[in-house]
Amino acid sequence: MYTPVRTWLLLLVLHTLALVVLARRERKNVLFIMADDLRTSLGCYGDSVVKSPNIDQLASKSQVFLNAFAQQAVCAPSRVSMLTSRRPDTTRLYDFNSYWRVHSGNYTTMPQYFKSEGYFTMSVGKVFHPGIASNYTDDYPYSWSIPTFHPASFAYEKQKECKGEDGKLHANLLCAVNVTEQPGGILPDLESTDEAVRLLTSRANDHVPFFLAVGFHKPHIPFRIPQEYLSLYPIEQMSLAPDPNVPKLLPPVAYNPWTDVRRRDDVHKLNISFPYGPIPKDFQLRIRQHYYAAVSYVDSLVGRLLITLDELGLTDSTMVVFTSDHGWSLGEHGEWAKYSNFDVATRVPLIFYVPGVTAVHDWLGGPTFPFIDVLTQSERSFKNFKEIKNVVELVDVFPTVSYMAGLRAPEPCPDISFQEELCSEGDNLAHTFRHRERGENEEAIAFSQYPRPADTPQVNSDLPNLIDIKVMGYSLRCWDYRYTLWLGFDPKTYQVNVTDVHAGELYLLAGDPGQDKNIYSDSYHSVMMTKLASLPLTVSLRTRMRLQLLYLTAGMKTTRREA
Repeated sequence: MYTPVRTWLLLLVLHTLALVVLARRERKNVLFIMADDLRTSLGCYGDSVVKSPNIDQLASKSQVFLNAFAQQAVCAPSRVSMLTSRRPDTTRLYDFNSYWRVHSGNYTTMPQYFKSEGYFTMSVGKVFHPGIASNYTDDYPYSWSIPTFHPASFAYEKQKECKGEDGKLHANLLCAVNVTEQPGGILPDLESTDEAVRLLTSRANDHVPFFLAVGFHKPHIPFRIPQEYLSLYPIEQMSLAPDPNVPKLLPPVAYNPWTDVRRRDDVHKLNISFPYGPIPKDFQLRIRQHYYAAVSYVDSLVGRLLITLDELGLTDSTMVVFTSDHGWSLGEHGEWAKYSNFDVATRVPLIFYVPGVTAVHDWLGGPTFPFIDVLTQSERSFKNFKEIKNVVELVDVFPTVSYMAGLRAPEPCPDISFQEELCSEGDNLAHTFRHRERGENEEAIAFSQYPRPADTPQVNSDLPNLIDIKVMGYSLRCWDYRYTLWLGFDPKTYQVNVTDVHAGELYLLAGDPGQDKNIYSDSYHSVMMTKLASLPLTVSLRTRMRLQLLYLTAGMKTTRREA
């Protein structure tokens, strides 16, 4: 009597396995979603304050990289680095004022590669940083099959559209608005979502695979968002950062003075002293409230894109990647904005939904991603499908997306790759989808950097132009440590002087996850420099810093044993 049941189960298993094999062989569509300035303040990353049910639902059917890091915590350099899979020292873009194809090399971008492989590629919103950094075209026609879409309402983003307590309009940081009262009765990310839905609909019945990149402008400042999202975060329930003060041993060169935040009308009138003056606590709470509200706003837009895939029958043929260009400080270390090498500025969400790999067909026939209205529905709990704890980087995205979509991943770049149009300075992470992670990989590192014009905070410390860069902070993030050296830099030759050390930082993450206690010392540094004096000049900076980190930690262990 059990034979029919067993036969049915066997057929079900075989059919599921066939779907998985087929999914791995067939080329998948790609929906690539990028937020702006989004740190890992999401439920799927363990944040207990935020309400992000749609992204959490995506994570419940995805592989979630818990420790993914950007290569530079500012928009244009990070986006170019991720989309070309080249580090800032290769793109030579540290500001907003050059186009890599002219300035550095004619590097192939991720969407360009997909286009060359027969994909129809589309861009909506902020994917590349607009302006000089993408040749005022968002790299069209190289990267995209059709001109990119930018929401018309973004023209009002920095204008006086925020109603203040005096009833007048200001260019404020805090800018929760009645959308119907905004120019055109809409906001940029709402426009972008509408266009993305239209493009998905237009491609639903086309046999040509598509690559659609959707870049949301939020939670980037100003926090011009629908005012109803503030209701999710009552101000009396908000709390300050756990480490709101500037660490005593933080080198001045490492501090970001959040100049763009200071320029906003509502912050400017607080008359905060430069560079270390703290924002009043009540205003800090309001900033954190508005940031979290902006995250929930983005979550609702992501939910609209996901339910559209379901409605169009695209969920089983479309890979979804969700990430951000970098994080954002919410008062940690007395800092706001990005512009640093700390985890809060460099750590980003990175989520891969791969149909047939991270999730198989829903045999009950229901939607894979039912929309969850965060404003009206009760909280829902989700568990991530699979988590990867080891350290990865945004330069890994290009080769990984390519491979998981069914294309060949670009080959690894040679040590000197300025002449190579198509190669990757990151790693193909496809193996992480196939194998169970076995503990912390101490060999894995993320390499980030940030430029400064001087050793002390200046008005242009956050966004120095290339010609003004005098110091470059190179930072290694591994499982146990964050290690940063601030080295002399020549903007004319793009060369760093490894012997010109301006400052150092070393944080032991096991006991100091917030990176507040810098234990770097001159004595460790002198020992390290002596040991490295014999290294050949051909040894790369990343290798040098990894060896330095080994020497430093070994020195600390020796010192502790002697003590």
